[in-house]
Amino acid sequence: MSSLKAEDYIGQPTRPALHPCTLLDLMDLARVGFRGTQSAEYLQRCGFVLPEVPNRAVTQADGSHIARLSQTEYFLLGSQADQGQRIADEEARWELDHNANYLLPRQDSHAWIQLSGSQLPALMAKLCGVDLRAEAFGPGAVAQTSAARINVIVVNVGGEGVPTFQVLFDRASHEYFIAAVQDAMQEFA
Repeated sequence: MSSLKAEDYIGQPTRPALHPCTLLDLMDLARVGFRGTQSAEYLQRCGFVLPEVPNRAVTQADGSHIARLSQTEYFLLGSQADQGQRIADEEARWELDHNANYLLPRQDSHAWIQLSGSQLPALMAKLCGVDLRAEAFGPGAVAQTSAARINVIVVNVGGEGVPTFQVLFDRASHEYFIAAVQDAMQEFA
């Protein structure tokens, strides 16, 4: 079992294959949402590549991720490479206008962790009733479900041969969910 902070990885090579399960707390990285019938057009003008259908995610060239949660809602997750700066800049740059594109601040509403490692599907099976094995939940898949009795968004961002999930959940449940995950990880220590 390994529990890290984002700054433990920034500027250093990551080696999640060394651990059966690794938890990385990404609470300090920028994350934001956009919703509305013109959100896709807005985000494309900003240079983002978007998933074509809901419940899919696309990793951007800079390492950030865009998860499409519905026909008109997108969740943007900052990159560890730039410490989330691009996403923070997009949030700061947005202005309300006549377009149907609305900012959904997520820094204070959603906690964010990354789970990775060779035993990740087995770990998630202990916490969640949804099949998150590679055969059913491949890279780019998004699940809006429940884990450890709270609502979560799970984004499979792939990984270099090692399963890697971004998990977002209610910020007020941060301490509880981290403890639940660490408890489940004990089996794989």
